[in-house]
Amino acid sequence: MSFLLATYVHHLDPFAIQFTETFGIRWYGLAYVAGFVAAFLLIRWFVRIGASELKESQVADFITILAVFGVMLGGRLGYMLLYNFDELVANPRSFFDVLGGGMSSHGGIAGMTIVAWFYARYTKTSWAGLGDNLVTVAPLGVFFGRLANFVNGELYGRRTDHALAMKFPDELHEVVKTPSGYEWMFPTAQLKELADKAGEAAPGLAAKVDSAISMALASGYDAHRAVAGLIREASLESPAFRAMLGSILTPRHPSQLYEGLVEGLLLFGIMLAVRLKWKNLYHGVLTGMFFILYAVGRIAVENLREPDSGHIGSLTKGQFYSTFMIVVGIAFLVYGFTRKRQNRVATV
Repeated sequence: MSFLLATYVHHLDPFAIQFTETFGIRWYGLAYVAGFVAAFLLIRWFVRIGASELKESQVADFITILAVFGVMLGGRLGYMLLYNFDELVANPRSFFDVLGGGMSSHGGIAGMTIVAWFYARYTKTSWAGLGDNLVTVAPLGVFFGRLANFVNGELYGRRTDHALAMKFPDELHEVVKTPSGYEWMFPTAQLKELADKAGEAAPGLAAKVDSAISMALASGYDAHRAVAGLIREASLESPAFRAMLGSILTPRHPSQLYEGLVEGLLLFGIMLAVRLKWKNLYHGVLTGMFFILYAVGRIAVENLREPDSGHIGSLTKGQFYSTFMIVVGIAFLVYGFTRKRQNRVATV
């Protein structure tokens, strides 16, 4: 088993259903749908068992507003502000390039918090009470999202010789810092050499790579991304070439799965158990628990994840932003035990 996992080269297709070369239904999109459906079903159940001040007729509207303005808008804005601010300033239209990737869990959580506040004001219900049910179901959305990250082969872990190590072709896009500046971890010349050796393992690959390099030279831009894309595409289609590519890739932690288990399933189990055990817990206590436990789990697992956006001091950006969540969580706990508000169950 150790041998099999250590030599596994990621080759899952990001498309669940593909219509054209670049268009189709992606697993990433389905992960969001699954999260919203789960949230609707669970929160409707909480209403029925008296664990929410919402009316059952309000649940669908609440989840729809939350999905669009909280998770989607908040997640995208959070990513651009926290992880890609320079690009946002240089090209504000990049905010709308959702298909190009880039969502932040911290931004999504902040977005949900803000939307819940406005919705609570509109419906004259408890903001913290709404939040308690949201944070109970949110880890399921995190779990589905991390599974989608794994399917996409993105946000992988750090180098390791652990038995669970896997190899991710997205590593071809990594850059490393050298005395002369930043350079590609796998130079274009190395990728061309791999394509030239492919032979029958990837028929026509060498010619495609040569063509991509020639076009890049003629246009005056770096051919690396185009070549890396061709290499990865060939590895998806050919097990033989995938093995050749695996010989140069680095074994890494599948940190997406670790995060899915810790920030997702484990946290969901804890939150749901508390929710059902104490249906009328003081408003804000569950929200405080979520912020603290999510942050602790994120900080811990980030030690095994390859930093995808640099550091702030000795911490990765994900760890740094998570420290503020602990402060927010403590504030919610203080609020909950100070105000001691409980559900005023509405008529369905």
